[in-house]
Amino acid sequence: MFTALFVIVGLLAGCTGGNNNSNTNSSPSPTSSSTNSATETPDGAFPDYSKGFPEKVTLEIPVYERAFEGWNVTDNYYTRWVQKEFGDKYNITVKYVPITRANEVQDFEQLLASRKAPDIIFHYDMPQALNYYGEDVLQELNHDEIANYAPTYWANMSETIKQYGTVEDNQVFFFAARPNADNFTSLIRKDWVEKVGMKVEDLTSLEKYNEMLAKWKEAGLGTAGAGLLMNNYIYSYPFREWPVDPKYRALYSDLGVADLTTADSERFLRNLNYQYNNGLIDKEFYLRDDANKVKAEFVAGKTGTFGVYLTNNLDVISATLANNPEAEFAVVPPTAGVPEGYKPQARAYWPFGFIMGINYESSDEERAAVWMYLEWLSQPENLFFFQNGVEGQNYTLDAEGIAVRNPDFKGESVLSQNNNKDYWGLVTEIAQYDDPEKTRKANLRNWSPVGYEYLAEDLVKYYDQVAEYRTPDALFSVVLEKVNEYKADLNSLFQEQYVKLVLAKPEEFDALYEEAKKQYLQQGYQEILDEKQAAIDAGQFR
Repeated sequence: MFTALFVIVGLLAGCTGGNNNSNTNSSPSPTSSSTNSATETPDGAFPDYSKGFPEKVTLEIPVYERAFEGWNVTDNYYTRWVQKEFGDKYNITVKYVPITRANEVQDFEQLLASRKAPDIIFHYDMPQALNYYGEDVLQELNHDEIANYAPTYWANMSETIKQYGTVEDNQVFFFAARPNADNFTSLIRKDWVEKVGMKVEDLTSLEKYNEMLAKWKEAGLGTAGAGLLMNNYIYSYPFREWPVDPKYRALYSDLGVADLTTADSERFLRNLNYQYNNGLIDKEFYLRDDANKVKAEFVAGKTGTFGVYLTNNLDVISATLANNPEAEFAVVPPTAGVPEGYKPQARAYWPFGFIMGINYESSDEERAAVWMYLEWLSQPENLFFFQNGVEGQNYTLDAEGIAVRNPDFKGESVLSQNNNKDYWGLVTEIAQYDDPEKTRKANLRNWSPVGYEYLAEDLVKYYDQVAEYRTPDALFSVVLEKVNEYKADLNSLFQEQYVKLVLAKPEEFDALYEEAKKQYLQQGYQEILDEKQAAIDAGQFR
């Protein structure tokens, strides 16, 4: 996500596994028993696995591989803890399957095609989740079965599942909770801002931001950071008219397909062209195609902005200080990427985190094991341990019962750099306590790099300030076949065309943009728009 956001203003940051409708492992009715199970159950009941499966079951859970230094996503203190506390208890072998965060869809598609995909297929965004549904790689679900094996999880998420989990009258998706909070932000070299006679608070518009970048260049400090825009298209939001019409939003907002032809995109691209031609952004932004490449430029002191998920064990600050001991940091105001006369629009999250489905090849027992795992993970004591680690090592409890992290702990039970989020994110996006105020305090602690607590405070302050301008993308209730058909080709074409437009001489921009729009529409985007418009006219979105 940060790459897409990063490029907005230079600071923010084919094969399928379809089963051809031949699924033989669809959810059982309450009166059926598992095909391979020897467990006898009374009529009207699901098989009882409370004492464990009679035969060993292998549960395969996907987990993001983010290339955290020194972190093994499939074998660490916490994966072994899960096996000991959950797997061994129920005769389950828990296997974590790494999914590269930057190439998530490609990884899942390859695993599905080779019939090696995990039991859960997940994604954060509904268009891609609908793609998996359209590829026929997900099982139809039985809500009674979920409630039976995962009563706590079902109680927490049943309303969300009932509201959003059905497609074309088929119960397909289940979800993680998403409390209303977000820890993504953009950092800026505060010392650079002040060296050119400005303050971070002066960045009240895109024009002011570009003025600052020009002063950076004149002073020989560096440029704004930037990365190749791909796979996540939310760049045009700050360039849209406000308020945005819901039907316009439904037609042109799509995380998987860029809205290259809109006036919003034109404004975005003209600004990026201006920044590039005036030496205000990383000249080789198109080579920064993953997080570490963008990060490396910031750490080296070549760029002065970087989009990141803020956490208390964030390493980018210490790494930057190692190269630039005088460096100071601040959070970029949300207005810095917004042209004068526009509002700081952004994409609001849907009211759920991970969108999940069950792999069509998973057995009845494996599916039951998924529900049992979500139930185990939903227990407060297990979730708290996963999120905080070992008391007395990773943290201590304060008088309010909030975990206070030990930032210097490097022992065996050390958490991953995003506080193990990629594991417990199956049930919730953000750590929570029983009291909202405690949760807020805990979030601030979890997001506050030691010595830089003000960064988390500013993040929350800005998040609240622009809340009214965040709107969620439309949720279509039908599969958009043309999106599935043209998405990959249009992704590739967009990257080619937008890089060409950014690198173009200003006097060449208009002609190149007209040609780019024409080609984009001809190669599938017009068919996508037509399909979306038909669904909008039919009221098949919300």
